[in-house]
Amino acid sequence: MRDIWKRKQEMAVLDYRTVNGVPYLAFPALERTGIVCHGFSTRMGGVSTGVYSTMNFALLKGDDPDHVRENYRRMAKAIGVDQEKMVLSWQTHTTNIRKVTEDDAGKGITRERDYHDIDGLITDVPGLTLVTFYADCVPLYFLDPVRRAVGLSHSGWRGTVGRMGQATVEAMGREYGSNPGDIIACIGPSICQDCYEVGEEVAAEFRRAFSEKYWPELLCAKPEGKYLLNLWRANEIVLLEAGVKAENIQVTDICTHCNPDYLFSHRTMGSERGNLAAFLSIKEL
Repeated sequence: MRDIWKRKQEMAVLDYRTVNGVPYLAFPALERTGIVCHGFSTRMGGVSTGVYSTMNFALLKGDDPDHVRENYRRMAKAIGVDQEKMVLSWQTHTTNIRKVTEDDAGKGITRERDYHDIDGLITDVPGLTLVTFYADCVPLYFLDPVRRAVGLSHSGWRGTVGRMGQATVEAMGREYGSNPGDIIACIGPSICQDCYEVGEEVAAEFRRAFSEKYWPELLCAKPEGKYLLNLWRANEIVLLEAGVKAENIQVTDICTHCNPDYLFSHRTMGSERGNLAAFLSIKEL
């Protein structure tokens, strides 16, 4: 299939797939293990209309709930998972992580969520699909092929400063005995440094959170006290410092803001838009 994406690297890190008319992005590094089903949605292939067109996964932003549920059904079929076993986050830019069990199946889809303020999900239960949401923030995928456990976390600038990647790695170690050296971690489609302008207050948070040797990589100064912030590199540093091996980290080559025809972007569209979603599930044997 012709590559429609404006990519930030010459070598593609993410593959573009279409299954049953539903396009999505996938990491070959995860697929090669044969252990998981996963994907990252695009704006295409759904039934939502207007500012939500067409593949919106946000149930609480004003879209027709029937349209959103149909979008979930289509994505579930495309990536080969059970819609009724999806478990949705409730994101508020925290570093809180929930251990997902069989009792959580369907929460956010067929059942009400009995939790709030959850930006990360982990599980070792085959068949449960973790779901988190995006429109410029960074998706973090985690797979421990030894313990057969997965994690999926939302990391905006606040989550990155709070070291969400490290929090997820530590949660997988605590709950499943995961060794950071075994974990495969993927940094998903999100806003690139060229597009992400921040002010001095945010820049100061990153200076406090990261060693001075990294500042030139993370912050590119602009006039009038503005900076271009590299969330991709920041999250990579967090993962490395958490013990994930460099060769086990994949960093996205696709920016949400650079591809507004195909991906929702808060910086491009504001709050009147849909949400993208990341999906990750351990295959059932």
